[in-house]
Amino acid sequence: MDDDGTRGVRGSSADRVPGPALPPPPTTPPRVPAPAAGPRPGATPVEQHPTKPGPASPAEQPVPGAPVDAWLRTPRPPQEPGVWRYGYTPPPPEEPEGVSNRSLLVGALISLLSALLLWSLWRNGYLPYRLVPLKLFTPGEWWNPGTSGGPRTIEGSDALTVYEAILFGLLAYGCGRIGNFSELFRRHVADRGQPFLALAAAAAAGLTQLLVWKEALPVVRPVLVLVASVAGGEIYQSQTVVNVIYAVIAAAVLYPFARLGCWRELIAARRATATPAPDGTAAAPAAATSADQWPELRTAGWADAADTLTAEVRTGRMNDVDVARLRHAWTLATRRPDRLAPLAEAVLRTGGAAALHPSGHRDLPRRGARHDVLTGQVRIGRCADDPHNPYVRRGTGLALEPALLGTSLLAVGPPGAGKTARLIRPVVEALALRALAGQAAVLAVGGAGAPLGPDDAFDVVVRLGHPGSAHDIDLYGGTTDPDEAAAVLAEGLVGDVGSLDSRRAATVLAQLLGPYRAAHGHFPSVPELRELLDGTPAALAGLRASLEAAGHHAMLRELDARSRQAGGPGDPAPALADRVALLDRPAFTGFFATGPDARPFSLRALGQHPLRVRVDLPERGHAEASRLLTRLLLAQFTAITAARTDTTLFACLVLDDATHAVTAETVRGIRRLRSVNAGAVLALRTVDDVPETLHTPLLGAVGCTAAFSGITTWDGKRFAEAWGKEWVETREVAQHTVFADQPFTRALHALRKLVTGKAVTTDAVTVRQVERERWSASELAYAVPAGHAVIRLATVKGEHAPPLLVHLDG
Repeated sequence: MDDDGTRGVRGSSADRVPGPALPPPPTTPPRVPAPAAGPRPGATPVEQHPTKPGPASPAEQPVPGAPVDAWLRTPRPPQEPGVWRYGYTPPPPEEPEGVSNRSLLVGALISLLSALLLWSLWRNGYLPYRLVPLKLFTPGEWWNPGTSGGPRTIEGSDALTVYEAILFGLLAYGCGRIGNFSELFRRHVADRGQPFLALAAAAAAGLTQLLVWKEALPVVRPVLVLVASVAGGEIYQSQTVVNVIYAVIAAAVLYPFARLGCWRELIAARRATATPAPDGTAAAPAAATSADQWPELRTAGWADAADTLTAEVRTGRMNDVDVARLRHAWTLATRRPDRLAPLAEAVLRTGGAAALHPSGHRDLPRRGARHDVLTGQVRIGRCADDPHNPYVRRGTGLALEPALLGTSLLAVGPPGAGKTARLIRPVVEALALRALAGQAAVLAVGGAGAPLGPDDAFDVVVRLGHPGSAHDIDLYGGTTDPDEAAAVLAEGLVGDVGSLDSRRAATVLAQLLGPYRAAHGHFPSVPELRELLDGTPAALAGLRASLEAAGHHAMLRELDARSRQAGGPGDPAPALADRVALLDRPAFTGFFATGPDARPFSLRALGQHPLRVRVDLPERGHAEASRLLTRLLLAQFTAITAARTDTTLFACLVLDDATHAVTAETVRGIRRLRSVNAGAVLALRTVDDVPETLHTPLLGAVGCTAAFSGITTWDGKRFAEAWGKEWVETREVAQHTVFADQPFTRALHALRKLVTGKAVTTDAVTVRQVERERWSASELAYAVPAGHAVIRLATVKGEHAPPLLVHLDG
């Protein structure tokens, strides 16, 4: 273990970035990794954490062997909060509720039979006054006398032929509109796609041509009559002209079917498939502004650096993390022009390895979720096809990103619901990838053995209570201000005790921490702090002697004030001593060290470096101490991130189990995180793990909430109230019995009741707008299937999405 020359010390300070725990990766970076299966039972640690990543997944990255430029050029259109943007295609417009297929077919058949009957009656002369409209617009000498008299001359016969053709066209059009043949064609022919559409259109065209040339359909004779009336009958003396007219008729009959069957598009697609593109044509559309050619570098005048990175991408020597890291580094460099030249020179010298993460890693050893590092999204599931979800969100991927996590996330679900495996670990993995790209810092806190990721996926792994831990935690958060250290430590020690005022507890700690630091130059260790809180005479006398020798009169007054208040009513010192005693156990010997040689890890490093930190808590043997430490880490994180001045890095705290860790002060701190580019992810088994007075403030402080399957109706009620209501349209149907007045009608009603067994009724439908809960408590408790969760998302900019039922596949 590299301890930088110290002995018996765990950790690193905030000013030093922890080095990699494992050797750096090979010179050639791996391809873009894909989700890998979990460790097999019985595997050794080396087998469970291989350093060689698995193959790429085609769902979010190029297939194995394909360059990253295909992934880089994939569109990522801006969408609503939580939409998986990689390769997103919007769904087709929502179709209104139409008639059923059975009703559609019956209606079309009835319309067709009615049209055939009407046309048969017309052709056989059973319809009276059928020629009256024609006789009104033609000379009378063309017709025999009477309303039903037929044509007398050849001109009258020709006019009747054209008249019948016009009436047949109107009848066919009306039959098609009434029978809704267009919808029937769309459902059962067009929706099947090619080549069925083209074949069906060709079959219909052949049948129509046969009926046309057999003169079952009035098309040929009316056309010949019209041509003769315009050009004269002598035109038919030329066989060539006759053939041309017939060809035009055949083409005119085929044209509508060619449009319906999309013959031109089908032929063009088959030609494009059959004819291979010549070399170089595939790369021709890629203009100089395409994403894989680094247009931002070319615009700034660094074309040679852009060419180097383009070659690295095309040849597969860069992965998605390298692309995101260099893009972020270039964005930061543009804010300070003096950094542009060194960055460009580093790119020319090392290519995709420029601006590396301090650990030297260019990727995680293994990924278990689907990531788009360019946008920082991690896909955790798919929106279910459920009436609760809006139509545009059904079937779309749901993803989390820093813009959402910046509002903090609260996940509630019973054990086994999948909070850790399907939500917490993908989020930690995404933040770790973003840290490798230099854009985030993550602190993951969980019990020993929690599946938050392998050790080599983190820069710092703190195993509290484990003798082999290489790092330690600073109880005082790396601060040198006694009042600040006392406030945070008091929140961690007794913040969950409702009968104690944390401000009084902070005052008691400050009255001891200040004098001790003034006398010794550092804060007390856990055993020393316990002795001071217990009021041990020897400890207090030794501290007083040190202060008198150094001449710290102000600190002597602080110590005297503590001595006067000790043992009084409401003195929080005994409670503080009892909580400190939880950490003064043999299992924690050597931890929480202080002094000049101690260099424990401080959370202040998260605001300065893109670190990946994991803290393992001894939940099994020291459950109460683990909760105390979780509460302390949450308090330190909210205090440190709120006080930092440089908010370039996104800092996130992930608590796999936040039971009894939330206090009134930390709720206020969580509310302030979104303004300092930070966030927290809290997982609870039930909302009752938080004091009842904090239920409403906590749900109001976080922007993202997730209710997993299996929660109770009490928890569901709190979520339903937090998510609010919406206006919905309801239909109420009331059946009223029909009472007949006429004897014949009463007889018919009696006969119908005798046959059906039901009285004759009429329906009264009432449609109105009512305001209802988006998800009721009962629905959240009983209608959420296993492996699903109802998730509500919001961004730091104020955009939000309604609660969505999501199938978790993270």
